[in-house]
Amino acid sequence: MAHHQPGIDAPIPRSSRYLFFQLRPAMDPRPALARLSDREIGEPAVIGVGPALVARLDRGIEALRELPPLVGPGVTIPSTPAALWVWLRGDDPGHLVHAGRAWAREVEESLSLDTLVDGFRYDGGRDLTGYEDGTENPTGDKALDAAFVSGGGPGLDGSSFVAVQRWRHDLDRFQAMPQSEQDDTIGRRRSDNEELDGAPESAHVKRTAQESFDPEAFVLRRSMPWAGADGEGLMFVAFGHSLDAFEAQLRRMVGHEDGVTDALFHFTRPISGNYFWCPPTIDGHLDLSAVGL
Repeated sequence: MAHHQPGIDAPIPRSSRYLFFQLRPAMDPRPALARLSDREIGEPAVIGVGPALVARLDRGIEALRELPPLVGPGVTIPSTPAALWVWLRGDDPGHLVHAGRAWAREVEESLSLDTLVDGFRYDGGRDLTGYEDGTENPTGDKALDAAFVSGGGPGLDGSSFVAVQRWRHDLDRFQAMPQSEQDDTIGRRRSDNEELDGAPESAHVKRTAQESFDPEAFVLRRSMPWAGADGEGLMFVAFGHSLDAFEAQLRRMVGHEDGVTDALFHFTRPISGNYFWCPPTIDGHLDLSAVGL
């Protein structure tokens, strides 16, 4: 019986390490993927396969595609494709360093490490702005329905699609806003996380209200802050049984529906964006049968 990767719906860890790999030219990735499928997959790691890697295998995952670059009024959403994504999770950042080195060695003959980002839990699960993240996440059976494929058949059931974006915040600009403007930007009070009845239409909560889409656009968010020499912000991670719900939210955020852009863009912008397919597991190992392995 197929199951989803357990790290997807496990609680947010204390520390994360995100590794993005690119294909080496003219190299066959099958031996590397076979080694990945030999490893036991538990909560410490989540694996995502990108469209380019699936294409290299001469296979297709019907719902998998690259994140489209989007443009709205004063807003540009980048697409930065990668072949493989590894999300490492744990309590000790040093352990994640060694784990990341081990995962990279498994695939180094055909995939090269392109980007590495470290994430961390802040103030009990808040974004660096101080606002709680993932308040509207579905729970229980609704979370499973939102995040995982069901009815797709062997090799697909239990899999998930994930959108990964790195957002860079201008915290100086945000902290210069009056508290009321900060709350209106998010659509919630930071003090008690209550949604504001009179928030403007540009408030993030209103732009992305999952139940307001047709069909409803529920995703399971697993985002964490990041910080480094090039700034700080949020590593946005959202899992779904397809990529449609996330993309519907993103298109509304950039104003494709009504010309109203999300107020988040006043202080933060995405600097990367990827889509991946997270294979299911069988007996604790990746099931890559859907891509012929």
